[in-house]
Amino acid sequence: MKKSKIFIACDTTNISKIKKIIKDTKSNKIKVGYKFGLEFLNSKNSRNFLSKLKNKIVFADLKLHDIPNTCVNAIKAMKDLKIDYLTIHVSSGLNALKACKKISGKINLTGVTTLTSLDNKALKQIGYNKNIKNLVYHQAKLAQKANLDALVCSPWEVKIVKKVFKKEIITPGIRLPGDKKGDQKRVMTPDQAFQKGASAIVMGRSLTNNGNIKKNLQKLINHLSK
Repeated sequence: MKKSKIFIACDTTNISKIKKIIKDTKSNKIKVGYKFGLEFLNSKNSRNFLSKLKNKIVFADLKLHDIPNTCVNAIKAMKDLKIDYLTIHVSSGLNALKACKKISGKINLTGVTTLTSLDNKALKQIGYNKNIKNLVYHQAKLAQKANLDALVCSPWEVKIVKKVFKKEIITPGIRLPGDKKGDQKRVMTPDQAFQKGASAIVMGRSLTNNGNIKKNLQKLINHLSK
């Protein structure tokens, strides 16, 4: 089996729990990285923890969304940490994306398209007049124009994104068969996402909040081995 790339979401402020997640998800069957979102990155001990985390793929899911100068300075403020991936909303605009890419250095600047918690009804409520597929396609073209290193989109949009974005595509909204969707709208199973052409997937609750982490990881490996 080709090593599948999985980013495991560490959605907690509890350092002990994060250490356990990292310990229990060591594997030579799949390639594992760790995604830290707003909950953890805004917590008291996050910077100290990340500064000491060695030999791990670190995904800082900040989802930057601001004027170019603020986004650039936010990235500069994190340069002392070893971060492999950092997210920015494509809707920050082309100028912000280009400015951030220019100073991102070794960080894989990763564009976020449309959140997997949104559907067409939600987009209309916000004020968009495009449907999800058309909007994500448009965002992917903008990310390619800005020369971003990776892109985040729902697995349902991977096929159209690949037409215009030629680098790494990361898909959240992934659930093992039988798991609840939670607050996500556009979800798929891991094997379905990879079959669609995803370069990597993001998984959290299915692995970390649903019983034994080691068993859940083995369940994922077995699922991908079929």
